[in-house]
Amino acid sequence: MSNPSRGIPVWVVTLALSTTWLQLGCSSQPSAEDRIKLRGELRVVTLNSPTSYYLGAQGEEGFEYQLASRFAHDMGVKLLMYPVADERAMQAELATGRADVAAAQLSVDYAWAHVGQVSAPYDEIPQLIVYRKGKTRPHGTAQLEPARLAVRAGSPQEAVLERLKRAVAPKLTWIAAGPRAADPLDDVANGQADYAVVDQREFSFARHLYPDVDVGFALPETRPVHWVVRRGAPALVRRIDRFFVALNHSGELAALARETSGDSHPFEYEESRVFREHVGERLPRYQFWFTEASKQTGIDWRLLAAIGYQESKWNPGATSEDGATGLMMLTPDTAAAMGIENRADPRENIIAGARYFASVRAKIPERIPEPDRTWLALAAYDTGLGHVEDARIIAQTRGLNPDSWADVRQELPLLAQERWYTRAKRGYARGWEPVQFVERVQSFLSLLEWQPAGTAGGVAAAANPRS
Repeated sequence: MSNPSRGIPVWVVTLALSTTWLQLGCSSQPSAEDRIKLRGELRVVTLNSPTSYYLGAQGEEGFEYQLASRFAHDMGVKLLMYPVADERAMQAELATGRADVAAAQLSVDYAWAHVGQVSAPYDEIPQLIVYRKGKTRPHGTAQLEPARLAVRAGSPQEAVLERLKRAVAPKLTWIAAGPRAADPLDDVANGQADYAVVDQREFSFARHLYPDVDVGFALPETRPVHWVVRRGAPALVRRIDRFFVALNHSGELAALARETSGDSHPFEYEESRVFREHVGERLPRYQFWFTEASKQTGIDWRLLAAIGYQESKWNPGATSEDGATGLMMLTPDTAAAMGIENRADPRENIIAGARYFASVRAKIPERIPEPDRTWLALAAYDTGLGHVEDARIIAQTRGLNPDSWADVRQELPLLAQERWYTRAKRGYARGWEPVQFVERVQSFLSLLEWQPAGTAGGVAAAANPRS
């Protein structure tokens, strides 16, 4: 039998066959959307940041996480969302095909367009000029030209300033801080800069760290944000665009933006009079179960009741945006882990919340004396043990006592600053919130401790509501 390839180099035959196979394979390859459905998982790469993705006490949080969760649900698949170090690493994840989508409040430039396909903008973020309270408030771009203006080097905000300079403010200059240097808001707060330009969403978180910095005005140009999809997936881009159009028309996009901003979880500073009314009207309904939970866990019933009041104001029907429910505001995962099925049942909710707090407290080193151990446990209950450990490490590196709540409470807010959370093992945290949470619980606990026995708030008044 003759060999048809005789006289033809082997590599030519191999190349021809490979090309044929590739062409045949391409004609039958599933689309990117089909591949996601076949694997049952949407892979989204992101950044650890307050506006995108971070780990809270109950798990993953952040605006982009909430959006990606809804999109994955819309596709009927699970979500795998994971953070990487920076935008360049995100681009590598898309280029290699490890990620289907990149989502981190992205404004697209050539580097992004080179590695992926860009969705239509799903939001337009105002760019704010901020100043130090007590100084002259800026009202327009004309005041920026002679001023010391701070901005993050290489940021979308610097690109906005460059366009502003070309268009209307040729004498505009600014101080560009490196990505790992101090926050431009630091420069405003300490007087090294007159103004800084920041995203509105980012400032909703940062204002908790810089109470002396306020908004002057918004620049005329907003910043569009997009998702970026791996190349070769036009149908997936179209589906994402339809998803955001529907989310916007329903009002859910705006609601999510509010709920996941730094201003979405304000702490209500109730007057003592209101608390005392609730002690008389609400606490007697549930005190027996707080006492029962205390016997099961060894945690003072008044501390458990104080936690419950901070969480829900002793309202068994309370709910939150993240799906937490009941007197102790339990998520489905926490309730399941604590062995209860009906979070709407006040007794089960209280018992599970007490068990959960006891489990958190058991992880705080026993060498730490009281009451510091309890205060650290409360902070961990609110924000997660990993974040508290990060704050303790920061305290130690700064020469403070990591076993002292007074010292650790100073460091927790630093976990919201980029130069600190990028070094922390667990990353970003809304570090001011556990500090406020502990202070609130301490106040409620003190008021409960002042209640005399035999009154509505005293142990003698407790009776089993089901007897």
